[in-house]
Amino acid sequence: MTIRYILKQLLMPPGCLLLLLLLGWCLRKRAPWLSALCLLLGFGGLWALSLPVAVEWGAQLLERDEQPLAEAEWQSLAQRAEVIVVLGAGRTQDDPAWGGVDQPSPVAIERLRYAARLARASGLPLLTSGGAPYGRPLSEAELMADSLARDFAAPVRWQEPASRTTWENALFTAKLLREQGVERVVLVTQAWHMRRARWCFEQQGLQVTSAPSGFLGVPSGRPVGGWLPEGSPVWQNAILLNEAIGLLAYPLFYGGK
Repeated sequence: MTIRYILKQLLMPPGCLLLLLLLGWCLRKRAPWLSALCLLLGFGGLWALSLPVAVEWGAQLLERDEQPLAEAEWQSLAQRAEVIVVLGAGRTQDDPAWGGVDQPSPVAIERLRYAARLARASGLPLLTSGGAPYGRPLSEAELMADSLARDFAAPVRWQEPASRTTWENALFTAKLLREQGVERVVLVTQAWHMRRARWCFEQQGLQVTSAPSGFLGVPSGRPVGGWLPEGSPVWQNAILLNEAIGLLAYPLFYGGK
């Protein structure tokens, strides 16, 4: 897992762009033209990565088939599904505000808040899915279940604490639910992640009602139309690029399974 993490950070932006800048600097005397190309790609890539408008455009491509659930539909979800499944989204480690205990990440909290609203409106039970990829003592499923119960007054019926990827979220959740005779789910995750997540769950034979949250493909409202560089788009554009790669790679790796 450590090697995989290191390779991913080096091959994905901004790591690969910083490597291009380093390579351009090292080649400045031996290969000036190649050095200039590396520097141009590195600086250009970092600039594009930092633009809010790039987040908006990239997210619109990933979210183009996703429609939010209208609030009028929430109560009728029990007619279409048997459980609300919330996917993990990382953690904030050793948060001093919570006594040094890990907490769900801000992205995960966004999912939990939405799932809690859906659960109260529909009466459907909740299932949290997410493991502990880096060996932390509590799984993401446990952290999310605790937050749902304490912060949103929405107790969780089932936890799936072993998955490390979206494919494993679906694989292990489907196994758990089949043992309970459940095959229709409401799936809660970010809108930009929903297409891949839904595909994974449907590959396991589950009937999925999408409940996307956290849409990024909306006007940024920034001055100058979002063409000035900022800090947060670097992270957002990186996760969108990671998602785009996942959309292409998952059918190749898991399409026959």
